Amino acid sequence: MAWNLHSMRNNRLDDVSAGNLATCWSHLDCRYTADPQISLEIQMNIRKHLLLALTLSLPGIALAHTGTDGGAHHLTGLVAGVVHPFTGLDHLSAMIAVGIWSAMTARRIWVAPISFAGLLLVGAVAGMAGATLPAVEPMIAASLLVLGLLTAMRVKMPTAMAASLVGMFAVFHGLAHGAELGITGQATATLAGMVFSTLLLHCVGLVAGRMLMRTHAWWSCVLGGGVALLGTSLLVGSM
Repeated sequence: MAWNLHSMRNNRLDDVSAGNLATCWSHLDCRYTADPQISLEIQMNIRKHLLLALTLSLPGIALAHTGTDGGAHHLTGLVAGVVHPFTGLDHLSAMIAVGIWSAMTARRIWVAPISFAGLLLVGAVAGMAGATLPAVEPMIAASLLVLGLLTAMRVKMPTAMAASLVGMFAVFHGLAHGAELGITGQATATLAGMVFSTLLLHCVGLVAGRMLMRTHAWWSCVLGGGVALLGTSLLVGSM
């Protein structure tokens, strides 16, 4: 009987090619592991430590908005537009989260990012012209909370609804950008640079989302949870 079991296991392993060995390993029955509970406990400990690190970093993260860009807002023209989306962690997180969420849940992954970039431009033009809306900062914080939760839970929406939701948030992000940049003689170049960086950050999110789908999808829970926590912190701070 012992020889038969050994032979059966050898035959089973012979059928596994080198190319799909990793995939097969991830689906092996618990009977072939020494202690499957150990593997589960390791994964849970990793997640707890990651979430703890994100929570402890929130006080510093919450300061990464307007006024902490090291003078980047004093740049002008194309360079100012390119750099500006990188100077606030709230804007940066929102743009990347849109890409990750789209990559992991949408069939047409480019629709929501294009909607965000387009309406961000509309909001920025309005902000440069002096237009305002009430509760811009709280809405930016709320956008992080919502986008973070959508990413963490991988919520699927109809394409038009997803595009409308991110587009609405993008208007408030754009108003904040436009008000901070102000009207200059190089407004067109500034806006072009800002849209370029926005699309670049969306692409980073799209690539990251696709990579997470193929490897460790639970990372979207960690990243989305971090964005949602950042949004909650900023939302509380704006009240």
